[in-house]
Amino acid sequence: MKQFDYLVIGGGSGGIASARRARQFKAKVGLIEIDRLGGTCVNVGCVPKKVMYNAAFHAEFLRDHADYGFEAPLVKFNWSMHTLIAVGGTPIIPKDITGAEYGTDSDGFFRFDDLPKKVVVVGAGYIAVELAAILAELGSETYLLIRFDKVLRTFDESISEALTNQLKHGPVKLMTHTKVSKVEKDNVTGKLTIHTDQKTVLESIDQLIWAIGRKPLTAELNLSAVKIETTEKGYIKVDDYQNTTRNGVYAIGDVCTPKFELTPVAIAAGRRLAHRLFNGEKDNRLFYENIPTVVFSHPPLGTTGLTEREAVDKFGRDNVKVYTSTFTNMYFAVTTYKEKTVMKLVCAGKDEKVVGIHIFGMGADEMLQGFAVCVRAGLTKKQFDECVNYTCSGCIQLHDTCAWCMDESFNNLAQYSRCDSAQTLAEHGCAQEYIVDHKSTLRTVKDESFTEEVEDGQPTVQLRPQHVEIFIRPS
Repeated sequence: MKQFDYLVIGGGSGGIASARRARQFKAKVGLIEIDRLGGTCVNVGCVPKKVMYNAAFHAEFLRDHADYGFEAPLVKFNWSMHTLIAVGGTPIIPKDITGAEYGTDSDGFFRFDDLPKKVVVVGAGYIAVELAAILAELGSETYLLIRFDKVLRTFDESISEALTNQLKHGPVKLMTHTKVSKVEKDNVTGKLTIHTDQKTVLESIDQLIWAIGRKPLTAELNLSAVKIETTEKGYIKVDDYQNTTRNGVYAIGDVCTPKFELTPVAIAAGRRLAHRLFNGEKDNRLFYENIPTVVFSHPPLGTTGLTEREAVDKFGRDNVKVYTSTFTNMYFAVTTYKEKTVMKLVCAGKDEKVVGIHIFGMGADEMLQGFAVCVRAGLTKKQFDECVNYTCSGCIQLHDTCAWCMDESFNNLAQYSRCDSAQTLAEHGCAQEYIVDHKSTLRTVKDESFTEEVEDGQPTVQLRPQHVEIFIRPS
């Protein structure tokens, strides 16, 4: 029988990363994988998904080319000092719906030979949203069925609502408050007929994709026999250092709690575990706070830190300030199709420490990582304000505030947020002079971009193409 210092069960991203790092520290490592090395991300997840996403993105660019003047034509334990369980998870297909087996899952999506003409995606999470967007942009008639009123309900509410609204007005046919009740298959044509609890019938469907979640691959590991505890849903319980309830056995990735079904999380946890076990770094562990997440919807979204609701629950409503902005990216200045970008900054405490950043719009997937570092470092809104921007690329309208600026960055977003009066506008540099005499008069400030109509009451702001008019409503 072979002896190992470290036995890794599961050759996914986390398992391989931890095994390789342990080997660098001269540990004798064994790795067991039931299927293909690389796991979900490499084989049926992030990597092929990003290829498909890029293809769909090119389809979007082709759509807009004309506006820019172009024409476009079995597993068991072996003896070892340390054992890591990193078997990952698998998509769920419901068992209580008649005909559900006629559908496929996200793994099956990557085995399609042809682009389906008509497809139904079931689910409201990021996998469902991403697959539906890809298929729709590539030309499939795509239906997205969700049980509630919006997608990505665990994300910040503003971002969830923005994406839901985008789906309602985009190529995806979004059906809210809808559940599949029965699936029928025509044995001659292979087409599916899908019945819903809303009495809607979708006919001549080429593909049905279940994207309703994933489950850990722990059912056949017989973990209870070695006293490794799991949750009711089968996730392995671990502490902050990835230790299970069995000494010398660890778990990382999609198979354990806390649930962060993200490849970089599994890789980071696996490498830190190897450092702790084989390089003498006893305190090395992964901190699960402020982990950035990107959803490759169309447009993409990125989020890191606390949502507004989470911040309020943690710090109290009076200790939380929120800065938001909605604008049209400059890319869409010359296109027929217009797309909104939404940004949100969540701050806590008197020093306005930035505890959450949420972005929906073109470029969100690339810009988020830098902001994630800022949140992890504990920067404040003031420190964001002090940064000088490197570009001027759009127009921001700040909701619940009274502001206007010529930049997409969080610098100006934060700087002009939470103005409670037009006088505050002047203090923040939007107007160089401001006089309030509470009379029904019209005054023009030195900055000709702003005019103000003065009446008793509170000010409101309306954005115009070339200027902002400040109106003070009668009380």
